[in-house]
Amino acid sequence: MGKSENIETKSSVERSARVDLAAAFRLAVRMDMHEGVCNHLSLMLPGTRDRFLLNRFGLHWSEVTASNLLSLDASGKILQGEGEFEKTAFYIHSRIHLANPNAACVLHTHMPYATALTLTVPGRLEMVEQNALRFVDDIAYDDEYNGLVVDNAEGDRLARVLGSKRVMFLANHGVIAVGKSVAEAFDLLYYLERACRLQVLALSTGRKLRPVTDKVARATYAMLLEQNTVYADAHFGALKRLLDREEPDYAL
Repeated sequence: MGKSENIETKSSVERSARVDLAAAFRLAVRMDMHEGVCNHLSLMLPGTRDRFLLNRFGLHWSEVTASNLLSLDASGKILQGEGEFEKTAFYIHSRIHLANPNAACVLHTHMPYATALTLTVPGRLEMVEQNALRFVDDIAYDDEYNGLVVDNAEGDRLARVLGSKRVMFLANHGVIAVGKSVAEAFDLLYYLERACRLQVLALSTGRKLRPVTDKVARATYAMLLEQNTVYADAHFGALKRLLDREEPDYAL
């Protein structure tokens, strides 16, 4: 493969990454996972460990496109794109990306049902419903709200709490989901909100939650994890086709 082919391949890979992340923003709007011009989604640029894509501050998520995403390095230098990024976005996402090689994609939202659980004590997702069983022993709980994340120290603390888990509940704040791809992280975020919604609805009846045995919960989690990539790719692919028909500008 010649030099020009290498450049073209790199360009094609980055474009695909940008399209996927832009799709996640648009889909989050459709699913009520966004909030004002706040919250943030990021993606490590394929083949790097210190450069990532992040949304520009001030854009509604319905305005995000593949081309207006910012490209940053680990020091916060904007390598490509116009505008600024939100400080909290940089300190949350950069530190998690650097600490966790499996966190290629980091999604942080204040989506309503999951966030509602972070406002309660003990604020746990109960393993009582099939969607919830995707998360058996895979959620980190940060029970210490320290205000806005505005420095490396707090970003590093969050990264330590997350550890190798794929989801984190931030007390009094919101949630984070991470994955090896946008498809995997978004699929987690989607089913997390569904599971939290059902728990909130079930508790609203005033009745006790019906338990699932630990043995069944763990066996179900193992089966779901084994199929995770295939189902996540299929789910995200279907959602992107919906955008291709109804909001094709996301890919511009």
